[in-house]
Amino acid sequence: MNMCAEASNQEDTLPNHRRGFADLASAAITSDQTTKTPMNTAISSEKLPSLRAPQLPDEPLFVVEARKSGAGINLKELWTHRELLYFLVWRDVKIRYKQTLLGAAWAIIQPLLTMLVFTFIFGKVAKIDSNGIPYPVFAYAALLPWTFFANAITTSGNSIVGSAHLITKVYFPRPIIPVASVCAGLVDLAVAFPMLVVLMFYYHIGITVNASFLVPLVLLTTLLAIAVGMWISAINVKYRDVKFAMPFVVQIWMYLSPVAYPATVVPARWRTIYTLNPFVGIIDGYRAALFGRAVDWKALVISFVVTLALMAYAAYQFRKMEKRFADIV
Repeated sequence: MNMCAEASNQEDTLPNHRRGFADLASAAITSDQTTKTPMNTAISSEKLPSLRAPQLPDEPLFVVEARKSGAGINLKELWTHRELLYFLVWRDVKIRYKQTLLGAAWAIIQPLLTMLVFTFIFGKVAKIDSNGIPYPVFAYAALLPWTFFANAITTSGNSIVGSAHLITKVYFPRPIIPVASVCAGLVDLAVAFPMLVVLMFYYHIGITVNASFLVPLVLLTTLLAIAVGMWISAINVKYRDVKFAMPFVVQIWMYLSPVAYPATVVPARWRTIYTLNPFVGIIDGYRAALFGRAVDWKALVISFVVTLALMAYAAYQFRKMEKRFADIV
């Protein structure tokens, strides 16, 4: 008792700062003992809740796969993704003229310069008969849809390969990609069309009621470009030689079409075989609509039937090869 009293008296006689250190030391020892207590206590495994592994279903809940091969295009699916089509068209238009000095003026310069070259070679030197129409207007009326068609099938033919970053990451109807590339070319067609009006005004050529026939002709040209572009885009995924052959094929196709000359220069015995080229009836239709001439309905019907046949074949081939796009693109 005397020793405890002496220790208590000594503690009371400690200075204030040393007494604070002693309090801190005792608090630290107490907290250390408190924290060590749970670690030394063994927890029975029987008290732990039982954890079971989640059971997966025997079959997947949702499967994303390409549609079975068929000749038809799922128009309902395309309509559902119409906003994606709009944004892809807008993307292609912006990329085409991004960081260009002349911008959309190239849509006018390309057919205009080609028309000047054709006027000198075929109009002045070769003196090709233009059926009584001034040759510059005669050539530009055909170069306008042909330039749209040639650019459309070239860009759409490379569209699947160029959109590999989209195809390998997310699902959407693959035909939207070549269709968007073709539809983007319609902007160039609309920009270049006023120059044709200027040329017709300069050569005193009036616009007749037949001009209302231009809308179905543009739709038919667009459908033909989609058919050819879709087929080429599918083949280009597997055979990359297509992009090297495309300029050569487009150039030959132009000379096999009545762009620089009228279809009447072809001998009559070859005329039926010649009209199997779908662009023969289309170009004659444009000239008939613009210049008020009679429409060659036989050639136009053949062009329409051939376009539908190409569309069905292109859709079939595209659907057949679509399932391998993500693997080899």
